[in-house]
Amino acid sequence: MDVQDQDKPSGPVTVGELEIIVDRDGCIGASACIPPADKTFALDDEGKAVILTTASQEEEADIVDAARACPVLAIKVMKNGEDLV
Repeated sequence: MDVQDQDKPSGPVTVGELEIIVDRDGCIGASACIPPADKTFALDDEGKAVILTTASQEEEADIVDAARACPVLAIKVMKNGEDLV
């Protein structure tokens, strides 16, 4: 699994015009983010969501849908300083 940033696998990272960050403390590993955006999110060995290097291949809307699918809202997506989720 190739993550965007090895030092900060859950972000924040910039993908196109989006800034994505996963709250590792809040993430419960439900994996609800993966089906809508499997090129963007995966679970690491600790069961926490990480942001993949292939995220740029994902549609923005799918990334936003994935963040909205998180049952604990642990994924934050921003565009131009505006919170999308």
